[in-house]
Amino acid sequence: MEADSRVPDPRSPVPASMSRSATATIHLDALRGNLARVRELGQAAKVMAVVKADAYGHGLERCARALAAADAFGVASIADGLRLRAAGQRQRIVVLSGPDAASDLAEMRRLKLEAVIHHESQLAMLEAEHGGEPLKVWLNLDTGMHRLGFAPERAGELHARLAALAAVDPAIVLMTHFAASDEFDNDFTARQTQRFSAGAQGLPVEHSLANSAALLGWPQARGNWIRAGGLLYGMSVVEGKTGADFGFAPAMTLTTRLVAINRIARGERVGYGSTWECPEDMRVGVAAIGYGDGYPRSAKSGTPVRVGEAPAAVIGRVSMDLLTLDLRRAPAAQVGDVVTLWGPSLPVEVIAHHAGTISYELTCGVTRRVLFAEDGA
Repeated sequence: MEADSRVPDPRSPVPASMSRSATATIHLDALRGNLARVRELGQAAKVMAVVKADAYGHGLERCARALAAADAFGVASIADGLRLRAAGQRQRIVVLSGPDAASDLAEMRRLKLEAVIHHESQLAMLEAEHGGEPLKVWLNLDTGMHRLGFAPERAGELHARLAALAAVDPAIVLMTHFAASDEFDNDFTARQTQRFSAGAQGLPVEHSLANSAALLGWPQARGNWIRAGGLLYGMSVVEGKTGADFGFAPAMTLTTRLVAINRIARGERVGYGSTWECPEDMRVGVAAIGYGDGYPRSAKSGTPVRVGEAPAAVIGRVSMDLLTLDLRRAPAAQVGDVVTLWGPSLPVEVIAHHAGTISYELTCGVTRRVLFAEDGA
């Protein structure tokens, strides 16, 4: 295991001032394998690796290094593009929300970033330019998400306006975003695909429709470009399914250690609000992690964890720094044992289900006080 250069190796003695043991280990081989799996499912399509939100909480630079075989990176901001260029990445980089101000266009050109154009104000910025190196653009059509994008019936007009600009590269990509592609029995994705096809008809452009869920459930929406996000990190948002169910490997393991074991009598209550009552005399473990580290406060009693190789469960409310655990199924547990919150042996999707959210929110929510380590070259 190679430690993150910005933090101590978690295997080394940790100074008292840095004694918290919560560690997120990022599995670089899993990232590479997941990209290969996306390519396999996408067949001839090119792959944009979406690395926004600090690569879904896994670390932008390290993930970009592991995903260097992708055809492009997708980011949410120019600042992320700057970080990737500073890290030596030379792939195409697409800013998924495009420019916010006219001054952004010059910075995009300087960094050789590409812009998604989704609003009339952005078109006006481009049309007001006089000269400049041609900027690569992606034209976003709103086929039903109703968040960003133009009406599909305007695709021909908008493509013509962009293609007429000397400051725009003529190789425009047409894209859309699905609202319910994780619901395989919902025909809304098929209707969105039809709207896109009608708008794009006759235009000499590449198409980008499929996100991670659409890659799994809607092969007719594959297009020329796949914008893969969660699947690259081994996560699924399909109800009741994990990334592993589709052949993807989790890229993050979140662990900590037991810092105390207490014997609590039957009828005593545990944690803030006294919400959980001991059904018998029992051992209760205390783990050094809480919502201050990004473990979800909404995780209910019964949310699974692992203590060493044994199963255990959250009891009581998650607090800022600590988590209380039912150790009845882990009779050999001792202070200092490793506690796994999620990872290959405990899918993050399962934890998300117990917390009433999705896996993406959990990995994105891991905070700065968690140590990061890398597993794999």
